[in-house]
Amino acid sequence: MRHLIEPMDFTDEETEAVLDLADRIAANPSQYSHVADGKKLATLFYEPSTRTRLSFESAMLSLGGQTLGFSSTEQSSATKGETVADTVRVVSCYADIIAMRHPKEGAPLQASMYAKIPVINAGDGGHNHPTQTLIDMMTIRNRKGRLDHLKIGFCGDLKFGRTVHSLTKTLMRYEGNEFYFISPEELRIPEYLEKKLQGQNIPYHECDELDGVLPKLDVLYMTRVQKERFFNEEEYVRLKDRYILTEEKLSLADKNMPVLHPLPRVNEIAYEVDDDPRAAYFEQVQNGVYIRMALIMVLLGLKDPVKGEVIFDVER
Repeated sequence: MRHLIEPMDFTDEETEAVLDLADRIAANPSQYSHVADGKKLATLFYEPSTRTRLSFESAMLSLGGQTLGFSSTEQSSATKGETVADTVRVVSCYADIIAMRHPKEGAPLQASMYAKIPVINAGDGGHNHPTQTLIDMMTIRNRKGRLDHLKIGFCGDLKFGRTVHSLTKTLMRYEGNEFYFISPEELRIPEYLEKKLQGQNIPYHECDELDGVLPKLDVLYMTRVQKERFFNEEEYVRLKDRYILTEEKLSLADKNMPVLHPLPRVNEIAYEVDDDPRAAYFEQVQNGVYIRMALIMVLLGLKDPVKGEVIFDVER
């Protein structure tokens, strides 16, 4: 049995296989509409979510399966003091696979140690968001035709942004990538991530202005300043409007530079940018369903009806 708790849980070859499967699903979703007949997905969301929870549910329903679960801590027995370990033991009796979001870093990992069924981390605090990473990779690969030899810019909240941490760690595995981290001093990438980059001699740059970096980038990844991660309201208000991508700013960038965002956005991307062909964030949303369909299939060991075989061994 395999779990997906962080992006590194899959090898490079396994990651590519998941992306290839997602592309096949995207090309012909109807061929996969009965792959998971009789299977159940439990969505255990201890933290609010729109896209991730609905995307997981849509993915399972699109495969012919069913869903059950809760969308906040208040709807679970956690309010009575039940532990994550006990919850997943119980849910293992009701479902075939779990998608868990939790505000505490490491909670999905703990869940995977006690669950009798596969666990997918749907985001844990400021730590990891591996399914979003796969979505981002699918979108970048579809837009740029590759995942290597890219100049990737991350802008906004890089301290608490789990999507930034997950995607950076994964793209470090590909040759020739160079990173630009654009943020105020208070929201720079965590020290552990800097040490990883330095330890592997991967070129990266930290800067606080977006305009000067835009002409250099192959990919721009925008993020919001996350109000829920701040304890000080004044600090949040001071930083939240620091970077706003407008059509005027975007004119500085390459005409083939996709703009990604994990959503939700607040005001860091002006609505006028939505009509620019480089805007890829709603494409990411659609890709999210295909990636999660692929992951459910892989972790449940379900055969790809197009290839007539499972994608890779999940029993090891």
